[in-house]
Amino acid sequence: MKKVTDPDGYSVSQLLGLGQQSARKSYYPELTARMAELEAERNRYKWLFENALHGIFQASLGGRLLAANPALAAMLGDADVAATLNRCASLEALFAEPGEAQRVASLLRRQGHLQGHTTWLAGSDGRRVPVALTLLRKPDQGEEILVEGFVADITERERARQELLALNARLEARVRERTQRLEQLNADLAGEVAERRLMEEQLRAARDLAQEANRSKDRYLAAASHDLLQPLNAARLLVSTLRERELDGDSGRLVDSIHLSLEGAEELLTDLLDIARLDQERIQPQLECFPLTRLLYGLVAEYAPRAQRKALRFRWVEGRVCVNSDFRLLGRVLRNLLSNACRYTESGSVLLGVRRLGDAVSIEVHDSGPGIPADQLKAIFEEYHQLNAERARHRQGVGLGLAIVERICRRLGLAVTVNSTPGRGSRFAVRVPVCTPVPMTYSAPEVSPLECPLQGRRMLVVDNDSRILLGMQALLEQWGMACRTAHDLEEVLAQRLAAPDVLVVDLHLDGGETGDRLVEKLRRHWQQPTLPAVVVTADRSEAWRRTLADSGIPLLHKPVRPGKLRAVLSQLLGRERH
Repeated sequence: MKKVTDPDGYSVSQLLGLGQQSARKSYYPELTARMAELEAERNRYKWLFENALHGIFQASLGGRLLAANPALAAMLGDADVAATLNRCASLEALFAEPGEAQRVASLLRRQGHLQGHTTWLAGSDGRRVPVALTLLRKPDQGEEILVEGFVADITERERARQELLALNARLEARVRERTQRLEQLNADLAGEVAERRLMEEQLRAARDLAQEANRSKDRYLAAASHDLLQPLNAARLLVSTLRERELDGDSGRLVDSIHLSLEGAEELLTDLLDIARLDQERIQPQLECFPLTRLLYGLVAEYAPRAQRKALRFRWVEGRVCVNSDFRLLGRVLRNLLSNACRYTESGSVLLGVRRLGDAVSIEVHDSGPGIPADQLKAIFEEYHQLNAERARHRQGVGLGLAIVERICRRLGLAVTVNSTPGRGSRFAVRVPVCTPVPMTYSAPEVSPLECPLQGRRMLVVDNDSRILLGMQALLEQWGMACRTAHDLEEVLAQRLAAPDVLVVDLHLDGGETGDRLVEKLRRHWQQPTLPAVVVTADRSEAWRRTLADSGIPLLHKPVRPGKLRAVLSQLLGRERH
């Protein structure tokens, strides 16, 4: 209905198509939503305008400076935007060069826009500010032509140019001086030129040698991550199989000694590779919001059996919160702390706990080990530092574990702290921010992390190394699984196998085949697109980690730790069961 206050002609509601009561009810919310969107867009543009790093202004080619942002005012040395608008009431006053505003306007009319135009703006203290100017003509506003300008301060570039000119001048003077000396010292100059050429050749040779040394180091690291870890992986699997069997006293102690030696060699190689990758900044954090329980379940399944083998009580406190961090790197930190706790604690217990601290959680590892002297609490995070007296008989590796913890925490922006009482134990804590994921991407499995749903399950292992196939088959069958092995896809198909419950596939196979592609082929072959799979590799590159993460396939690095393998398989098969 038309109101008395509505203008002659159609009412506002009629102009908007809302003449009926039912229409108003239908369209008003939509109109309100559109107005809210416009207001949000306006606020966004205002925020960008006011917080941009580069200067922005709006002006009329007729001569008025209409608006400016704080970055432009700061660039020109004005106290605020109002001072800039007052000082540069006309567009001509904005430029340091007389007539520059007209030249800019002429170029803009001819070209329609102006990009990267270098000029000088007038600063508040009389100085000239060199800038790169980009002008865009706004849609016609009647007779007045409005433009938006984007200003980048090129003072440093101009200073560099001036310095280059001065340098060129000095070089030219030097050339003239050398030219005069040429007439008198021609013979000496030949020797000097020869010496200079020799020096340049030596510098080039030194540069090439340094580059080759760097490439050689990268090749060595790649070789170490594959050629050295490959046989170590097979040995670890076979020794782990023996450790789970009933052996007599001498045989059992011998197998345990071999296991400790292999474990030390593995941790040494892994730590050296990680330190090198951290030093080269080849490990880049991938922050995400994930449930802490997902990480803790895997840690408990991996380290509880290790503690139990030493007759230690392993306890843990579940933290049902989500944290914002890199899942893999945070797991590396906690694994190093748990590994130290299990290694240096001879009796008592190891505790993995979570404590809520406002908008963060403290993930803590407690042990009842020998403790750390107060004067060593900072030194333990240094490279190659190991406590001597208390831990001499446990000495393994070269003291890089806590150095890696400190570097990863620094890269993730996390705080790591330690408290210890000699003779009573230590507490290491990592503070991680909490978050709220939307939607929740993970639900904890109903199976306990200490349970193992592997008995009787069918496994297929594909690897081009026969030693690893032998070790993996022995270990998995020791766990009660039915394990078949193959070197490649052709061998799998030749065996005419029924679909297994889970796949374990090497990443780099013969003939250029990769584990992720093989998993997809086998899933299509058995028509099971969600068939659980794990990829194992000695390749620790970020590119492969991201590729497999995008494919949703868990990744284990060689040498594969049996506890970690069991934890991953239990999680995959437990989730499938529930």
